[in-house]
Amino acid sequence: MPRDSFVYRTHSASKNETVRGACPLWHATTTVEDFLAPRMGMPKLPAASGSPMALEQFPPHIGHLYCMVLTDVLKRWQQINGKEAILCTGTDEHGMKIQRAAAKEGMQPKEFCDINSNKFRQLAASADISNDFFIRTTDAEHKEAVRHFWLQLKHGLPETLGLYKGSHEGWYCVSDECFYPEDMVQPSIVPQTGKKIMVSVETDNEVEWVKEETWFFPLTKYRERLLKFYDENPGWITPAHRMNEVRNWVENHLEDLSITRPVSRLNWGIRDPEDSKQTIYVWVDALINYLTKAGYGAKWYSSTDDMGLWPADLQVIGKDILRFHAIYWPALLMALDLPLPKRLLCHNHWLMSNRKMSKSLGNVVNPFFAVQRWDIDPLRYFLMRNGSFSKDMSYSNDLIGSVYAKDLQANIGNLFYRIARPKVTAKWSTKEAVQSFRDGDFEHLMDGPKEDSEERFFSLNAHLDRVTAAFSEEMERCETGAAIREIFNLLRETNRYVSDTEPWNLVKNPEPESRLLLNWVIYNSAEALRIAGILLQPIMPTKATELLNELGVQADRRTVQYAHKGKDADYGTEAKPSSDKGRTKKWDTIFPPTPNASDSDAEVMEQLKAMLQSKTKNKMNQMAELLAMEARMGEDAVKKLLAESHAAEPQTEKPVLLVPYEAHHVRKYHTWMQDPSIQEATASEPLTLDEEYENQVSWREAHDKLTFIACEPLTSEGPRVGDPVRDYGAREESMKGDINFFLYPDEDEEDGHDDNLAGGSENPPRPRQRLVVGEVDVMIADEAHRGRGFGGGAVRALLVYLRRNLDGILAEYSRGSDGSDGSDGEGRRAETGGVTAAAAPPPPRLRGLMAKIKEGNAGSRALFAGLGFVQRGEVNYFGEVTVVMGWEEAARRAAEWEGGEEYREVDLRGEVEK
Repeated sequence: MPRDSFVYRTHSASKNETVRGACPLWHATTTVEDFLAPRMGMPKLPAASGSPMALEQFPPHIGHLYCMVLTDVLKRWQQINGKEAILCTGTDEHGMKIQRAAAKEGMQPKEFCDINSNKFRQLAASADISNDFFIRTTDAEHKEAVRHFWLQLKHGLPETLGLYKGSHEGWYCVSDECFYPEDMVQPSIVPQTGKKIMVSVETDNEVEWVKEETWFFPLTKYRERLLKFYDENPGWITPAHRMNEVRNWVENHLEDLSITRPVSRLNWGIRDPEDSKQTIYVWVDALINYLTKAGYGAKWYSSTDDMGLWPADLQVIGKDILRFHAIYWPALLMALDLPLPKRLLCHNHWLMSNRKMSKSLGNVVNPFFAVQRWDIDPLRYFLMRNGSFSKDMSYSNDLIGSVYAKDLQANIGNLFYRIARPKVTAKWSTKEAVQSFRDGDFEHLMDGPKEDSEERFFSLNAHLDRVTAAFSEEMERCETGAAIREIFNLLRETNRYVSDTEPWNLVKNPEPESRLLLNWVIYNSAEALRIAGILLQPIMPTKATELLNELGVQADRRTVQYAHKGKDADYGTEAKPSSDKGRTKKWDTIFPPTPNASDSDAEVMEQLKAMLQSKTKNKMNQMAELLAMEARMGEDAVKKLLAESHAAEPQTEKPVLLVPYEAHHVRKYHTWMQDPSIQEATASEPLTLDEEYENQVSWREAHDKLTFIACEPLTSEGPRVGDPVRDYGAREESMKGDINFFLYPDEDEEDGHDDNLAGGSENPPRPRQRLVVGEVDVMIADEAHRGRGFGGGAVRALLVYLRRNLDGILAEYSRGSDGSDGSDGEGRRAETGGVTAAAAPPPPRLRGLMAKIKEGNAGSRALFAGLGFVQRGEVNYFGEVTVVMGWEEAARRAAEWEGGEEYREVDLRGEVEK
């Protein structure tokens, strides 16, 4: 349902130069699964009841926030370049999904839309979106624009190019609100129920066969005009490969477009003014919103009039609605001889830890909570930094925490306090340094170093000289991530510059030349911060303003024209405070600590400890040293060094929930096993989904194997008290990996060993007790949970489970391996013919545990070593090492773990307890 229509228009200083842009409306729909399929490039709002609790259960998607922020950043970028920009956002409120969702909630559609539309108003306000208008497709002015557009299609075109009425049947998708041709649908199966359905090849959403009488737009008549336009405007769509998708559809799948729905099936929408039995197709209604705030149907009616804000220079859309904007929309505009938008920007989708967000998976991120957790500017920074037009993007708190600590707290915040708020013993200030520049004290330094020993004092010059042009180039391409990377590199080099020049030592030297060099260092560093602050304003409007205020930069000197070295000689502040009192964690002023001790920045600092603690114990200074190391060695080299150091350190095991591997886990497990790195690590061949389901059944029924899915633990942040445990274990978002336990006959047991045999001619022999070995195999598929003790926690939990349930496990193994339950091993009772049968063999005894690990897998080797396993023998033919532990020792350790920590067994059929 929410439709975010962003129409921005920009005016340069010259009255003759105008730049117009548009970003789509947000579309609020009825299902969270569709969040990443925003109509008009913006979010679809989920269905929600009228109660506040229900609204919280179905919050807007983080993808909605991303598109809002992206369009807002592009608008603000135009503004700091001296141009006027206008942003229009709003909600799309018609369609079958809205009608069904409202009925399900027992509400009238308009009442339902009012509630959901307000959620998106709130989200825009929370995200600091500078929208000038908020449009709803239920607004009277929009309805009038649609009616005028519709009548022009009906009566203003030649008969062969205008609307015609006909009978239509085909595969219709309610979720996508469109028909699909026969070659774009395929059979599928609902994993939870086994129900056979037809789905869209593009979106995997269910389709249904529909036959009805509707009005048609002759889209096929516009094929050649569309292809000609694409040929003449090859850069119309960004990224370029999306143009190939569009051309392929037009050349191979184009059909005339059914653009009404019978009122008997869809009554929530704008009616055909001349045919009360037909409702205008929601996508035609929705697309016209771009024209509404430009004045179409009210202030102008054709391309011969003053069209106000139209055409747009830019429209921003999601990849799954590309067809509507790149084919339907231009064809409709061509029909009325209206100009097309000048450019389409097509972004990808956000995943939760590399998994599609959906209500059914329970992994939808509530952007309101995200804003509360991280504050809006750091969240805007992360979304713009990690956003992509070429691949889907991954969202997780771990990723945000790492970016927050490294990019914001250390690279910006701590650098600022090192330069502008030094300790009281460091007698320097940005005000004095800028004053030295203004007075011409640096004239003889401008030519560069005279000796090699002075090189370090001039190493920042090249970075300062290029950053604004490089940043601007990326922003003009709308590549916010690449633009941010330019700022990050500049500030990382500045951290290196400060570490190399050591101003804290220069200030101790009473020689005038040292004072001059000190001011030169502080001035260059301050310039880096000032330029970064100016360029970051569109991305972090509040934090960048705060930084510039702290530097004393005047409000009228914060445009791009001032973002060059030496362009501002009238800023700077005195060093504060006047004493050390209260200075602790001064960097917190701009970027406070993340919410709790388990956040990713703490994990980063743990990794840094071994490498950097010998140099400094200050957390932010450690991070600054990391940035300096990256500038010297390269980011990849430092990452490898830290990983090696971290792998050698003992890991703290994390709580883990183990649940039996069931059918509802298969789809995500199958996704894991498509990863080539996991295939290599597990020596597995890729299977089809059907084969994976067959394997699951086989493993579940096996007598010699236990397979558990390793999930996030039952915590206050997980399921609520009273939730079914099985439902939580079935949520794909909670799944992080798997752990297996295999039982094998002990290969070391000597053949013919009969110490346990007894009996004679009158009694059957008593079978000896066999020995078995258990193999442990753990895989943490979720990269965000590797190296954090999650695997160790899974092994601990498994060993505790084995200790508690070993007798039953071994008895099950015995029954399955030799039919000692009185059957023949295939479930048939053995016939004895009156002769006393041999006594059933006792359950085997578990001699010990083992695991096989790739020789180069330092993390797994450290994991098992930390749990007490020891290596046996050398590397085998397959490049594996075997680690072992006797069962008595394993049971002793499990008892210790159980005594020191809480381990619970929960019936899957039960509920989560307090």
